[in-house]
Amino acid sequence: MNQAASDIAVPDLLRVNDIEVIYDGAILAVAGVSLTVPKGGIVALLGANGAGKSTTLKAISGLVRAERAQVSRGSIEFLGHDTAGVDPSLRVRQGMVHVLEGRHVFAQLTVEDNLRSGGFVRGLGRQDMARDLERIYTWFPRLKTKRKTQAGLTSGGEQQMVAIGRALMTRPTLVLLDEPSMGLAPIIVQEIFEIVAQLNREAQVSFLIAEQNINVALKYASQACVLDTGRVVLSGSAETLRTRDDLHDFYLGKH
Repeated sequence: MNQAASDIAVPDLLRVNDIEVIYDGAILAVAGVSLTVPKGGIVALLGANGAGKSTTLKAISGLVRAERAQVSRGSIEFLGHDTAGVDPSLRVRQGMVHVLEGRHVFAQLTVEDNLRSGGFVRGLGRQDMARDLERIYTWFPRLKTKRKTQAGLTSGGEQQMVAIGRALMTRPTLVLLDEPSMGLAPIIVQEIFEIVAQLNREAQVSFLIAEQNINVALKYASQACVLDTGRVVLSGSAETLRTRDDLHDFYLGKH
């Protein structure tokens, strides 16, 4: 297959076109952000704390409206359609799911009931639910041993796995993953990113991952964007960004 045919065969799943996000009608949080996530891709959204990564993800998923904010300029297209006016719950049913920063789980429910809640969103029947649960346990064998444990009593890494597993129970084509490494030991971060890579490779799930950990994100992503004060200041292939000597300077406020 030639290069032109290859490009046609892998269309963009998500297109973010020059968006601006304003909080409370006055505070500019994101200004002119553009990015794409190709079908079957892993894209890293890099930047220091406060750079606008979480706001960008919430704008894409529609959750930004719950924080008295709005996309005041630009457009967001998912599966070739403008998402303006599309309710966040409908975006989930269309195949876009957002795993929020901070490992949000239903602490009093068991690990398995947390996972089931994701299946309820898609209205899965009993057989489909059981089949999808076993698929999650194949990807996250840790969770199978903790399936009857209250999620709030599991470790931080296990809670992150529950949050991702619950999202996968919605049968997504695109996962927006916010700061998956936050507060976790390096060995657990490595395990989670290995699972992300496996999901991408075996289940063709695409990922847009907001992450402060440059090294791990660029190891697993194919493309990356760097945000600084709500603006894209660098973008390109992960391989190219890994070779830049000034990448860390954006995190230290030198640009």
